[in-house]
Amino acid sequence: MTENNQQKNRSRIHFIDEVRGFAVILMVAYHAFYTIGYIFGLELGRFLFIFFTPAEAFFAGVFIFICGISCRLSSNNLKRGALLLMVALAITLILKIVLPDEVILFGILHFLAVSILLFVLLRPLLDRIHPIAGIVVCAALLLVTWWVPEYKGGFFGVKGMLSWPVPDTLKQPLLFPLGFGDLQSSDYFPILPWIFCFLGGSFVGVWAEHMQFPTWMYRSRVPFLSVIGRHALIIYIVHQPAIYALCFIISKIIQ
Repeated sequence: MTENNQQKNRSRIHFIDEVRGFAVILMVAYHAFYTIGYIFGLELGRFLFIFFTPAEAFFAGVFIFICGISCRLSSNNLKRGALLLMVALAITLILKIVLPDEVILFGILHFLAVSILLFVLLRPLLDRIHPIAGIVVCAALLLVTWWVPEYKGGFFGVKGMLSWPVPDTLKQPLLFPLGFGDLQSSDYFPILPWIFCFLGGSFVGVWAEHMQFPTWMYRSRVPFLSVIGRHALIIYIVHQPAIYALCFIISKIIQ
């Protein structure tokens, strides 16, 4: 096999698609439990939502990390970020009209859109940082800022060891996207701490960009998950209306 053919066969990192697809399935299930439990009032939905809440940070983090990797593989991050931001703002507007109590002010799509645009802005600087150094720094900053959002504790540092409370002067509604302030949002992924998960992925993406991942990652093993992973954005956009519509129809049938 020629070198060009080898590179062509290795150009798609199927393992990333499959992991992203798995994370999307978990996220859809988690949101379904919320809809069933808190919008349609079924106790089982509330139980499952609360039971799986500790795992949300893991599968959401995987999704965010992979998005960071993908930024190194995209040919037009500016377009991706702008389109995603328009989709996120449209979802906010629709929910504000249709389900005002469930409005999303800065959810995961808002966060990803802003992160991609920040990556475009910061890429000249990020390209000068060695990937291993970038990953280490991002991991440290993720740890230090993990508790910044008000619902987590509202402090910098490591819980139970060394910490500093977020100054009251920063707790402003306009700074809500950064992780400060306290507004009602049914989905909330603030820039702090999640930007460091995203940027950590972008540094791993340097190796993806140069096709330096292990060979086994380029082989497709679970095509179903790979397809879901490649269409993650579309699935994420339509899954909530689809879940709500399905629950509504079922609730009317069983009444």
